[in-house]
Amino acid sequence: MKFTAALLSIAALATATTVSYDEGYDNAARSLTAVSCSDGNTGLITKGYSTQGSIPTFPNIGGSWEIAGWGSPQCGACYTVSYQGRSINVVGIDRSGDGLNLSKAALNTLTGGRAVEVGRIDAQVTRVDSGVCGLRASKRSIEFMG
Repeated sequence: MKFTAALLSIAALATATTVSYDEGYDNAARSLTAVSCSDGNTGLITKGYSTQGSIPTFPNIGGSWEIAGWGSPQCGACYTVSYQGRSINVVGIDRSGDGLNLSKAALNTLTGGRAVEVGRIDAQVTRVDSGVCGLRASKRSIEFMG
C-alpha cells in the first residue's frame, strides 16, 4: 500500500503538459522589462538579470502556466522538460495561458530540430529546485545574509 502511494506521488510530480514556442524568447538582447517576471519583489531584474540572454539556461526560457503575471511568486521557477528521450532545464520568465511556451531553440532541442513542423508537443514537465537552472539569490537576500 505504501509503495503504491509512493508511486502515485512520483507520477504526480511529472505531468504531461502542452509545450509550444514563441520566437520572442529566442532574442538574447530582449530586456526582461518585456516579460511578466521583470521587477518587483519576485522579478528577475531584482536578482541581477537584465536580458533574456543573462538567464543561465538561455535559450531554455519561456512562459509558464504557473506564472499568473507580474509579481507572481512562481517567477524564476525551474522545470525539467522531457520529450522522447531528450530533457532540458527551463526557467519560467513570463506568463503562459496554457502549459509552457518556450523559445523556438528550446523546442528544437526537445524535438530534434522539428519545432516548426510540430508546433506543439505534450511533454513531461517536472518542477525542480531553481538551483538546477543556475539561478542565484536576489541581491536583497544576499545583502541581509552578509
